[in-house]
Amino acid sequence: MIKRRNMLVASTAVAAGLAGVGAAWWLRDRHQKSSIGNSSSDPFWALEMETPDGELLKISTFAGRPLLVNFWATWCPPCVEELPLLNRFHQDQRARGWRVLGLAVDQPSAVRAWLKKTPLDFPIAMAGLGGTDLSKRMGNLTGGLPFSIAFSASGDVLQRKTGQLLLTDLTNWAALA
Repeated sequence: MIKRRNMLVASTAVAAGLAGVGAAWWLRDRHQKSSIGNSSSDPFWALEMETPDGELLKISTFAGRPLLVNFWATWCPPCVEELPLLNRFHQDQRARGWRVLGLAVDQPSAVRAWLKKTPLDFPIAMAGLGGTDLSKRMGNLTGGLPFSIAFSASGDVLQRKTGQLLLTDLTNWAALA
């Protein structure tokens, strides 16, 4: 009888703990989704970055359309593995209004050399070492690469993912906008 009561108490404690963890994740996710606002109020949309060729790229030019932002580096194997998939997404979804922007957390010379071997159809901007901090402000809790974030045409965050994107991720994200 005592053994059964102890099991019941332990089971209840585990269930309560799991419920607490679930609630914490849910609240964290809600906070993250609201931490980046629309195009008129968030500092992300006011950023200007150089391209690997030294030209100025204004993030505000992407406002008003669904946008997939991908933080990557040439030294990151999952990053370079997913770039052809992102290029296909860019080609396939462009007619639906989607844009893709790669933010390289890398040296311009390394990015230029990589792009010479593997050209991409979507724009690349140099986030440099500050790209890690920017990605953290955008919800990348670990600061890991690759990190992707999808915005609606109104600038609201649709999805985030740390780690390599899969075709199923992109298919699901495309349906959100």
